[in-house]
Amino acid sequence: MRKLCTETNILLFLAKITLQQRVYLCREIKGKDKHSEMASSSSLLSEDQFQCSICLDVFTEPVSTPCGHNFCMACISGYWDTTDLCQCPMCKQIFHLRPELKTNTAFRDVVEHFKTIRIRDTDESPAEAGEVSCDVCTGTKLKALKSCLECLTSFCETHLQPHQRVTGLKRHNLINPVENLEDRMCKKHDRLLELFCRTDQTCVCQFCNETDHKTHHTVPLVLECGERKAQLGKMERQIRQMIQERLEKVQEVKHSVELNKKDAEREIADSLQVFTALVHSIQRSQADFIEVVEEKQKAAENRADGLIKELEQEITELQRRSTELKQLSHTEDHLLLLQTFPSLCTPKHTKDWSEVSVHSDTCLGGLRRAVSQLEQTLHEELAREVRKLCDVELKTIQQWSVDVTLDPDTANPFLILSMDRKQVRFGGTWQKLHDKINKLYHPERFVNNLSVLGKEGFSSGRFYYEVQVKGKPEWLLGVARESINRKDAINMSPVDGFWSVYMRGENIYEAYASPHVPLSLREKPQKVGVFVDYEEGLVSFYNVEARSHIYSFTGCTFTEKLFPCFNTCDEELGPNSAPFVICPVNHAD
Repeated sequence: MRKLCTETNILLFLAKITLQQRVYLCREIKGKDKHSEMASSSSLLSEDQFQCSICLDVFTEPVSTPCGHNFCMACISGYWDTTDLCQCPMCKQIFHLRPELKTNTAFRDVVEHFKTIRIRDTDESPAEAGEVSCDVCTGTKLKALKSCLECLTSFCETHLQPHQRVTGLKRHNLINPVENLEDRMCKKHDRLLELFCRTDQTCVCQFCNETDHKTHHTVPLVLECGERKAQLGKMERQIRQMIQERLEKVQEVKHSVELNKKDAEREIADSLQVFTALVHSIQRSQADFIEVVEEKQKAAENRADGLIKELEQEITELQRRSTELKQLSHTEDHLLLLQTFPSLCTPKHTKDWSEVSVHSDTCLGGLRRAVSQLEQTLHEELAREVRKLCDVELKTIQQWSVDVTLDPDTANPFLILSMDRKQVRFGGTWQKLHDKINKLYHPERFVNNLSVLGKEGFSSGRFYYEVQVKGKPEWLLGVARESINRKDAINMSPVDGFWSVYMRGENIYEAYASPHVPLSLREKPQKVGVFVDYEEGLVSFYNVEARSHIYSFTGCTFTEKLFPCFNTCDEELGPNSAPFVICPVNHAD
């Protein structure tokens, strides 16, 4: 944008405007100091000089009346349209014929140039891509500051001033600048959309409300917006809550990762300890075996050395006698032969070596006995380490203990539940259950299965509970899926939706897998712990008091809720009145 820097530049513009304006501007120029030639035109030309006296804004399409006053084309035309007399608003001169006004193009150029200079000297800036521009600006489109819903026009800071000064315009509804203000008009009636039809969920104008939507429930936009804002506030709070919950879940997952990392490090350390102990045990057994073998070998060698020395002595003696006999056999002295013969023919005492031997099977059976001893040692060592690890494992999974109560609506009529729903036993008598509905046929009740389920089900995560089975000659315990068959006799296996272990008599234990898996337990369980990891597909059983593992179902796929399941069994093996007792978990064990 150019500056009006010199008097010459100003005079070029004066040549194009009216005499009155030229005299005024020249007077302004002459009154300036010579050093002000380099000053901007905004200091020479005041905004008041280019302001319409009707709209009080900078001229838009300026026109001059015969009396010499300037107005906006729209302002003066609108003014004369509302009056009977055609007169000048400034000097009140009456025109008998309405003047035919035309835009003063020269003055308009000066005004536009002034607007450009003013834009440069103010904080206003041209509208950029994506920004709403002023609808009034004729030259460079400035960025709109507000949009008027009454005028359906967007205004920059300069053109917005009448709405801030004029009383009638102050009542207009101004909003932040928006594009396509025509979209806020009714397409059918060309009226402002100021009502909301709740019946059709659409914005309507007043004419729509009186015609097509006459019987509908309509409210002012501000009322509907108030309710929608309330809904938005509620949704925003819900979203904040969801964000908070997810942030907490992130922390929970991170904490879980840290716990898993610590668990992994602990398990690695424990495994190193266990396997190191086993390796040391093997190395110790190997060293003991080698020592025994070497001692036996040394003893055999010592004995062989003694035998060899003894044999060598006898060989020497026999060789000497052989020489004497040979010499005597060649002698010519008959008397000597007869005198010495008895002594030479009588053999000296010699050892019978036919029964003497050196065995080469010194270690026969030694390796087998050593390995057998090693097996026993390892078994004892492993059993000790397994008990230690199982104890750690139990302490870890007990942190997921849950409060289990029994669901009376699922209990077989032969079963009797305690008042606190923590115990169940076989009653031996079919109970007649009557209520507002015949609960005997309740869809959740077991009929041909002496079972009852826990009240709460689990569809994710981990859970653990403990059940006392002391005094029961027969029992079945585990978890069941929600859709199990509760009316017919079934196999109680994973195929039927059960994951359970079974005890019968003194030493018959089975995991009800497909097929059943016999279990060998050293100690009879008095209290059984049941642990489920839903996502991992794991169901594990523990002897709580012995701190030992009973059995685990692994690789399971769960798609429904899982419920704790208790089958008391009947009295086929004798009295079975001892109850299942759901026990609180003692984390100090």
